[in-house]
Amino acid sequence: MKKKVVLAYSGGLDTSYCAVYLSRELGLEVHTVIVNSGGFSPEELAAIEKRAYELGSTTHEVIDVTERFYHECVRYLIFGNILKNDTYPLSVSAERMFQSLAIAEYARSTGAEYISHGSTGAGNDQVRFDVAFAVIAPNTEIITPIRDLKLSRQQEIEYLQQQGFEMSWEKAKYSINVGIWGTSVGGVETLTSRQALPESAYPTQLTQTEPTNVEITFEKGEPVALNGEQMDPVVLIQKLNDLAGQYAIGRDTHVGDTILGIKGRVGFEAPAPLILLKGHHLLEKHTSSRWQQLHKDYVANWYGTLLHEAQYLDPVMRDFEAFLESSQERVSGTVFVTLKPYQFELQGIESKYDMMQSKVATYGEENNAWDSRDARGFIKIFSNQLRIHSSFNE
Repeated sequence: MKKKVVLAYSGGLDTSYCAVYLSRELGLEVHTVIVNSGGFSPEELAAIEKRAYELGSTTHEVIDVTERFYHECVRYLIFGNILKNDTYPLSVSAERMFQSLAIAEYARSTGAEYISHGSTGAGNDQVRFDVAFAVIAPNTEIITPIRDLKLSRQQEIEYLQQQGFEMSWEKAKYSINVGIWGTSVGGVETLTSRQALPESAYPTQLTQTEPTNVEITFEKGEPVALNGEQMDPVVLIQKLNDLAGQYAIGRDTHVGDTILGIKGRVGFEAPAPLILLKGHHLLEKHTSSRWQQLHKDYVANWYGTLLHEAQYLDPVMRDFEAFLESSQERVSGTVFVTLKPYQFELQGIESKYDMMQSKVATYGEENNAWDSRDARGFIKIFSNQLRIHSSFNE
């Protein structure tokens, strides 16, 4: 009997080459798997399945991890207001980790001897796949034809044509990866440090120009209602993506350090993530203590960094998650947002835990918590160390 190989399949050129190579050159029984984390339509999944079988796959599986992705990752990104380099909502970084985990778990459950992916040796994804495979399915050998054979795109096309597959392998001008937590856009411009992506490169185009107001309700840090309508957070993210996408909101270009130590640049559009992160952050400013916010900043930064660096399975991530979740106990309320072409404005919040509306004291106004003598005494003690330090200069 042929030995089984589970192939992380996307339907693109690299993984299509792998499907044929693994079967015809290595004599393996190929089982293709695609993991949907919220970026594929039913029509796209059907087309990918059709291609997989045409290329010789014995079985093809679609694993939907959208809900799992939200509950085990995205919610913590919201809790932490996490934007890598203050810009990027970790769209692909987080998504790839959960795709890798799902494929590794599937390979282990089926008893496959081999597991394969189509990453090259130049990017972050190879690290995320290999780490997840090694930890979750340690008895399964990893095969990476594109990386190991150092194949060019043209070599892959020629091989498939020689094997009798005359499908269209024309390279799209822009490489687009769609997910529930943002869409990445790569092209010739992002290979430079100077050029910006043109308007036409973004998959979602401007169709609305009249401003509109939206209300987003959070409960213990999680988005639970849009314009007063209660809904599952995943559905809310999808609806907000559709609504804000019509205004071409959430576009930017991220520059950062890859796991391999080189700089990378990628364009993205992430309307719902950016609105939710900024809206949640505003709500936290009103409902969290100063020390919660200060400590959350570095915990969140480490959480996002380690997630990007393929360290999601490290136990420290569960520790960080426990802290982030605990910090959300009073982050409940409604954020008011105005959507405009290419931008959004946070108008304000309403919350029963709003510390600005305290009955004890109000900033810049009279209060009942202390009198002028208390204020003078506090300021005198508060300035002690500064006055001691300054005394040596006299």
